[in-house]
Amino acid sequence: MKNDHTYQDLTPATRRAIFLLSLATFSSMAVQRICDPMLPELSRVFDVPMNEAAQVVSMFAIVYGLMQLFYGPVGDRWGKYRVVIWATLGCSLGCLVCTLSQDLHGLVAARVCTALCTAAIIPLSMAWVGDAVRYEYRQETLARVGLGTMLGITAGQLFGGVLSDTLGWRWAFALMAVLFCAVSLLLKQHLHQLPQTAPSHTPSNGFFSQLRQAGQDAWVRCILFIAVIEGASIFGLLAVTASHLHQTHHISLTYAGMTTALFGLGGMAYMAFAKQAIRRLGEVGLAKRGGQAFCVAFWVIAFSPWWQLAIPGCFVAGFAFAMFHNTMQAKATQMVPTARATGVTLFAGFLFLGQSLGVLVLAQLMASLSSAPVMAADALLVWALSAFFAQAIARRNATQADHE
Repeated sequence: MKNDHTYQDLTPATRRAIFLLSLATFSSMAVQRICDPMLPELSRVFDVPMNEAAQVVSMFAIVYGLMQLFYGPVGDRWGKYRVVIWATLGCSLGCLVCTLSQDLHGLVAARVCTALCTAAIIPLSMAWVGDAVRYEYRQETLARVGLGTMLGITAGQLFGGVLSDTLGWRWAFALMAVLFCAVSLLLKQHLHQLPQTAPSHTPSNGFFSQLRQAGQDAWVRCILFIAVIEGASIFGLLAVTASHLHQTHHISLTYAGMTTALFGLGGMAYMAFAKQAIRRLGEVGLAKRGGQAFCVAFWVIAFSPWWQLAIPGCFVAGFAFAMFHNTMQAKATQMVPTARATGVTLFAGFLFLGQSLGVLVLAQLMASLSSAPVMAADALLVWALSAFFAQAIARRNATQADHE
């Protein structure tokens, strides 16, 4: 008998929890992306090369990725939602320290402290949804949580660019400190009304034994491989887009940040139509078409002689990225169902370790080469990755069908 359970059938307390978690993921992604458009300003203020200023992005991503190995078992043992509450409060303190930094080394150190807490928010929110929602409807629900993530990309790019050009870069971090504090209080108020979910516990044979067991699964290895390349190519590319527009077209950081912020709006547009897109294209189609559209959009951004074409380019790229990434998230929540937080944070760790590598490599290449061909080559890599992912899903679906 077919189960007609949908997102609307969830209890009001569950839907409010998902909304609050989307606010947390919004804040998490905003603080991750807030430094992207301010890199030229940080380079000028601290009198350092661009690739050195990029440490505020790359070091954040490295620590973010490494901390996944910590938060996975912590979330499984102490409660995913509860850990997110404390993580958002810690992020507020970290952003306050960023505001008070007097040199680049101090700012990098403060960003590292912020990353120590930020690392818990998105993966544990995804894992909580994995516990609360059946897989058939999980991708639609994750899209709702992802709405906060994509809006966070927009807000981070916008806050970083506009405030760097007007009040100063410190005010961007001050704003984030207030936002994280407010989100933490809202999450805490809802804790006692939170519905009970089926808990997942780290197996008795230990966390590292669980990692070895996961590593022996070919499908898990495939997802983690794709996560590394996705982080390096897509998130690395996003980190340098505002700098490309600022340096190539000589537009202000405000315009550059506002333009790249449309990446997040494109992702939000996908989230609004996610239910229809999932049903129409399926997971294979979303992965394949998303990579193709992303590549075309970034070729326009890279080679167009008019910066205005980057406006629709960033919007389309954001929509396409969400098609691909939302499918990846759904697969990640099912990698290790018996220890879901461990599995999802393992996925996030590989994703953001890839991002740290991507930012460092792209910053180095753009320091010595023209940014346009570097970005175009990166976009082609995304296209190839999406084709590989689509084929991997199709093969796995065929294998599962044969076993049924």
